[in-house]
Amino acid sequence: MELLQATLNLGTFVLLMLAVLFAALMRAFSGFGFAMMAVPVFSLFLLPADAVVLAAILTLSVSAITYKAWWGQFDARVFLPMLGGSVVGTAIGVLFLTTASTTEFQLWIGITVVVACVFVSRLKPGVGGEVRFLPSATGVASGLMNGAFAIPGPPVIAYAMICIPEPAKSRAFLMAFFFASNAIAFGMFLNAGVVTTTPLVLLLIAMPVMIMGDRLGAWLFHRVGGAAYRPVAFVVSMAIGVALIVKALWFSGGTP
Repeated sequence: MELLQATLNLGTFVLLMLAVLFAALMRAFSGFGFAMMAVPVFSLFLLPADAVVLAAILTLSVSAITYKAWWGQFDARVFLPMLGGSVVGTAIGVLFLTTASTTEFQLWIGITVVVACVFVSRLKPGVGGEVRFLPSATGVASGLMNGAFAIPGPPVIAYAMICIPEPAKSRAFLMAFFFASNAIAFGMFLNAGVVTTTPLVLLLIAMPVMIMGDRLGAWLFHRVGGAAYRPVAFVVSMAIGVALIVKALWFSGGTP
């Protein structure tokens, strides 16, 4: 709780709430982006485990509240194998989370976000062919990132971009998957003993802001569609990722 008191000085509190608001808006607008935007900011002020747990429970909570936006709008034949792969990957990723230092965590978060931004920004919507093990493999890759960093998005976003080109269906699929994958991750975080009171208290404080961002993002999606989201999201995410890499390498003694 001493860390929480330090976290909640006025400047840090405002920055955390702005990160939650903007990331929630982006998630509701496109179906993805919350963790890629929020976790890097959280990691500046929270311990690695607290940062990923907070991101997971915020996503889990708002997804449960807004389930009508995605429930019943995704293909279970793809969803279930991908979710099964996510269970395996998440279990492995949590092992990294329990051993990483704050500097290591910030460095790898920064690298992950930058690489993910470059990769996803180059994808063009299309219809992928039937590949038997692609959903399961995508789930494993997503789970690894989910367990270690609470950023399950890039592999699943790539799949959705290639195989589900319709914006509304892609958005619903991503929302559904991230709800389920964060539920799995939170269960594994509990089992690993990394859940503290800090993210639970911050969840209560941040939920009104999260819901506000979600409502605004949903309104924007129905107003202008999802395409306009990508340039803004990638620029902001890239800037945050680079800032974290610089902080980890130059402001922490240069030794991750």
